[in-house]
Amino acid sequence: MTVISQRVEYTEEEVNEIVKQYQDGEVTEEIKQLMERYETETGKYAVWRSIVTEGFRKWLRGEKIYDRNKERVSLYVSEETKELWQQFIDKNNISTFSKLIRESVKKFMEDHKNSSDLRDLSKIDPKTISQISHTLKEPLTTIKGFSQLLLQNSNDLNKEIKDTIQNIFDQSIMLENRIVKFLDNIKLKSSDYDIMLIEDDLATIRLITSYFQNKGYTVNGIVSGAKALEELKDITPKIILLDIILPDISGYEICKLIKNDKDLSEIPVYLLTAITSSEVRERIEEIRADGYILKPFDFSDFSPIFKYL
Repeated sequence: MTVISQRVEYTEEEVNEIVKQYQDGEVTEEIKQLMERYETETGKYAVWRSIVTEGFRKWLRGEKIYDRNKERVSLYVSEETKELWQQFIDKNNISTFSKLIRESVKKFMEDHKNSSDLRDLSKIDPKTISQISHTLKEPLTTIKGFSQLLLQNSNDLNKEIKDTIQNIFDQSIMLENRIVKFLDNIKLKSSDYDIMLIEDDLATIRLITSYFQNKGYTVNGIVSGAKALEELKDITPKIILLDIILPDISGYEICKLIKNDKDLSEIPVYLLTAITSSEVRERIEEIRADGYILKPFDFSDFSPIFKYL
């Protein structure tokens, strides 16, 4: 099995063998190169939360990989809606769906240019934002979690069912990111708190937040490195718990930025990660982190940080 320079096109059996080798921990240099090439070419993950993504599988088979940010809007609407659009297009001599969408957005912006409907979202009651966030994220977490469990135990599922579950999982990740991007980046007036938790897994955020709240401490969970760095311009927490694998900026890089900032360098930073302890120990002196806690953790592992609270 060799990497084709211009186009990757493996058989289904070869793809399954690559996936099996990864799952068995037998990751060859060739497989690493394939994963790196896929991520470079597509900007997508070959592996997400220890699961080989369906996108990577399709790429190995030589199938087209869509960029979700550039897919046609019409792919996300019902046939009934598309039929109504088509009727409107025919009646008003509009050539394409794309033109209809552009004209519609332009008209909406013109109509609402001075409308209170486009008011500053930062003026919305923070409790309202939290309620909206909770209502959207709770069922999504369940869907994502159960679909991931099914994929991890999918040996008895046929390919069609497995692909459907994989699609549900991929779509839930995409929707989660959109919710986070919209709601969690609404700028609200900040208030001081004890612990900044920079972590992209919502279940972990809820677990750690509940633990420290029961002990009388305040926690703010932030799912992206960029937002955390922005928050640190206004807030000085007593300690930062920092995941290493984040969707935008590496935790290593975030730690270095914090420790090289004269206004932030005194804030204790503990890495919170599932990466091997040997790798963390190799990097911890370079990035000047104050300590680390490995996942899966026991609550007793947090004992050292209470001296900072």
